[in-house]
Amino acid sequence: MKKDAKISKMKKSTRPSRTFADPLTSRRRLAQRIYHQLKIAYPEAKCGLNFSNAYELLVATILSAQCTDQRVNLVLPSLFEVCPDLAALAQTPLSKIAQLIRSVGLYQNKAKNLKALAKTLAQQDFVIPRQMEELLKLPGVGRKTANVVLSNAWGIAEGIAVDTHVQRLAQIFGLSTQQDPRKIEQDLMQLFPSSQWGEISHLIITHGRQICQARRPICARCPFAKLKLAGCQKLQRPAKKNISRKTRNTRKNK
Repeated sequence: MKKDAKISKMKKSTRPSRTFADPLTSRRRLAQRIYHQLKIAYPEAKCGLNFSNAYELLVATILSAQCTDQRVNLVLPSLFEVCPDLAALAQTPLSKIAQLIRSVGLYQNKAKNLKALAKTLAQQDFVIPRQMEELLKLPGVGRKTANVVLSNAWGIAEGIAVDTHVQRLAQIFGLSTQQDPRKIEQDLMQLFPSSQWGEISHLIITHGRQICQARRPICARCPFAKLKLAGCQKLQRPAKKNISRKTRNTRKNK
């Protein structure tokens, strides 16, 4: 009997232990579910800015900071009529540039950046660099702008463009807990293959504009309702009503 008991214990110990996916693997699986669901919901998602070349996209993206793409698209035709290329932009007076983009938020600072950008690139034969490090040296260009230009103008995947929509939805989707756009970008780059970096930004932005709006999310039409994401459930919770102390005491007395 004792021998049988020992044998049974040995058999139990030789069974393979149950393995669990590590947190990164689980988040990558979640990321792919989100990616494919967004692809189904928004098959034609693309950059919201109007452009026909790298120069126009670079200018448009600089103007889009803290401004909607729709507003930027309204000023682009008149701006590019006067400044069809970097050489013309460098020759145009600062006051004229500011006048052409006046309806765009922070237009004075953006006009200065565009003028400085053109002067800087004039020293490089007006050639827009295709490297992240070189783009970041240009006036008015941050990582988001550089990623947008590299991805949409040349199909170069250096990173993921993180705007306010991507920043907000990355937390709602449970893909990042960070607040800093650079750290959010690093988290997303770990979860998505480089072949999806440019596209995932457009998909998330489109979802943020059409359904998961910051002020009034349309949860009833959300394609992620079945996934029951923690961030989505928080959005659907009814807001707590502020009840005065007098009202609470009255209810207790009843």
